[in-house]
Amino acid sequence: MDVGSAPQEEEQAIQEEGKPQPSQEPPEDEEETQQQELEKYRRLLCSEFAAVSGTDDAVAQRFLAENCWDVQMALNSYFEPPLNQEHMDVSVIDLTDDSASSSTLTVAKKDEASGLQEDDNSFSLITWNIDGLDANNLQERIRGVCSYLALYSPDVVFLQEVIPPTLSYLQKRAVSYTIIPGNSIDYFTAIMLKKSRVKVLKHEIMPFPTTVMRRNLLTVHATISGVEICFMTSHLESTKNFGEERIKQLKLVLAKMEEVQETMTVIFGGDTNLRHKEVDKLGGLPDKVLDIWEFLGKPKHCHYTWDTSQNTNLNVKYKCKMRFDRLFLRAASPGGQISPQNLELIGLEKLDCGRFPSDHWGLLCNFEISK
Repeated sequence: MDVGSAPQEEEQAIQEEGKPQPSQEPPEDEEETQQQELEKYRRLLCSEFAAVSGTDDAVAQRFLAENCWDVQMALNSYFEPPLNQEHMDVSVIDLTDDSASSSTLTVAKKDEASGLQEDDNSFSLITWNIDGLDANNLQERIRGVCSYLALYSPDVVFLQEVIPPTLSYLQKRAVSYTIIPGNSIDYFTAIMLKKSRVKVLKHEIMPFPTTVMRRNLLTVHATISGVEICFMTSHLESTKNFGEERIKQLKLVLAKMEEVQETMTVIFGGDTNLRHKEVDKLGGLPDKVLDIWEFLGKPKHCHYTWDTSQNTNLNVKYKCKMRFDRLFLRAASPGGQISPQNLELIGLEKLDCGRFPSDHWGLLCNFEISK
């Protein structure tokens, strides 16, 4: 700065101090532009909310406005109605209510459909890819999944394609379960364990080193009726083009199963995306690991878990039947202790929206514990 000019500038500033100053507010056309940009941004937020929640722009605007236009907060608020809400949609089954037996689904009662008895000599497990990436009818489909969980009251649940709003909903509703997610962003797996039956000892998450889809292996060590069991779930790399990566991931899963101490039973389940030839490339499963569907005699009624000839959620013209969802067991040595008894498909009923809870059928397996 020129020091010699400072007194003159100061004098000029004093003279101009009393003069009226120009308005600091933006011109009206600039205000109008800013308002238009804000409205455009909020319309985008409404579209994003509506796509995830399966609602319309009016519902989206109300929930966003109530939550300071924060999409995540608004979705959490939408998917997590208060527990003491008096006028709850009848299609929602509260998973904390063990006596819940009503549902919008026309399925048989759980004792007739699966023979489940909550005693020390058996337990039940469900594995299900719930297709959280499909934004269409998402809320009703997740409620449909919850209806099945309430209906069968499984002791252990493996879920794939869980998204954050779904996890929040389950954490609020399924307070009778310990829920362990495999991640907290995008989409991921989760294991649910009934608190009254299962004692959690520890868990770990192993990322697959070369995945391009953020896939990992979620492992939980727990006890049921005093018997220690290692539970594992994963969602192996998807689509036909990623077969080599999928085989790498399967190798890691099988290696992890064999690493567990021999006195403990290991049960793996999930959406493997496996084609039969991919298992053949490995030379089949290790001698100590069995495919539960094959062990039970390859029952035809639960052969295909992804079947576009029966499941219309994807609305595709081609017909394709695949056994993507599988359960593997490595028995404890000596004695076995845990043995699979039967296998059923679930999620076969369409919801009121005209779609199934997922594009995958779920697998329900009952196990017997011998001590």
